[in-house]
Amino acid sequence: MMNLTILGSTGSIGTQALQVVEASDNIRVRALGAGRNIKLLEEQIRAHHPRYACVADEALAKELKLKVADTDTEVLSGAGGMEFLASEPGSDTVLAAIVGFAGLVPSLAAAKTGKRLALANKETLVSGGDLVRRALAESGGEMIPVDSEHSAVFQCLEAIPKEQREAEVKRIILTASGGPFAGRSREELLDITPEAALKHPNWDMGAKITIDSATLMNKGLEVLEAAQLFCVSADKIDVVVHRQSIIHSMVELVDGAVLAQLGVPDMKLPIQYALTYPNRLPMTDNTLNLAKVGTLTFEEPDTDTFRCLALAYEAAKAGHTMPCVLNGANEAAVSLFLQKKIGFLEIGEILQRVMQAHQIVLHPELSDIIEADRWAREETLRLAQKS
Repeated sequence: MMNLTILGSTGSIGTQALQVVEASDNIRVRALGAGRNIKLLEEQIRAHHPRYACVADEALAKELKLKVADTDTEVLSGAGGMEFLASEPGSDTVLAAIVGFAGLVPSLAAAKTGKRLALANKETLVSGGDLVRRALAESGGEMIPVDSEHSAVFQCLEAIPKEQREAEVKRIILTASGGPFAGRSREELLDITPEAALKHPNWDMGAKITIDSATLMNKGLEVLEAAQLFCVSADKIDVVVHRQSIIHSMVELVDGAVLAQLGVPDMKLPIQYALTYPNRLPMTDNTLNLAKVGTLTFEEPDTDTFRCLALAYEAAKAGHTMPCVLNGANEAAVSLFLQKKIGFLEIGEILQRVMQAHQIVLHPELSDIIEADRWAREETLRLAQKS
């Protein structure tokens, strides 16, 4: 019986993870962490009877305590509560699905305890990947990716013995849907509204990741995450636009063979695989019908129009605190765009200026990363107010 902690249980990944739990006989929910949606969290508590629950806000935690006073669930609050959930010894697997930089500290706490870290929070590795990998090495824990693209690469690499991968893997190919604006020019993107950017053609995701998909920053963050996950340099990671989102990613070998993982655009498969690895359990509602799909297409990404992807490669080349700065600035810029305080194209323009202004800190520790994130957000707000 697996004891599972879900951080971000009321978000898209968290709710789908609970659907996976409900279809399984050997996963027990140990703890649930959420943001501010205490109505849904209460429903989850009553359905899954966790030992612990945590919400971000102390006032909401007090309200939730009253609502679930008739249960055995202990309610915690704040960043400290999330860190406790990630590290408490009663769970053996932590699904890290908190959106954004806020997921770094609890993911790092889980990594230090030797648990399985099922990682759905790409910002954790973008900002503090070296720290997380070091913690896992010291604790004996393991990290299994949940992002569909990284899960695909992980599954493809399983076909190659670990000791042969460095010599035999030529490159990683991440697929991108292209978002809702694939094929458009910069002139056609001048008046894009948040409402238009939130209409993703293939995936049902939260607001932040959907905007990132529209700017191609999501793919840029995935390049940075893949470099950390698979210990390769970013120049061995390519991106190809594949609008059908059927091939989730590929691995090219030195002899020209290309391994690919295909499936319908449904996150439950990579979630379940991360929880049950190395075993596979049946799923009956996600059968891929290739005849019905018909055609699979591939295009080069337009990095002149969608500059965020190119900026991610620049951040990877700079290394150290630069990827963290890119991520923090992007989180702030996306928030400003959703509030209609900056335009769609201004996201990439501001990110480039923030990166140019950053003084890189070599070999950063956690305090350096937290400070770099804080500075990047403040600099983004400052530049946005001037524009």
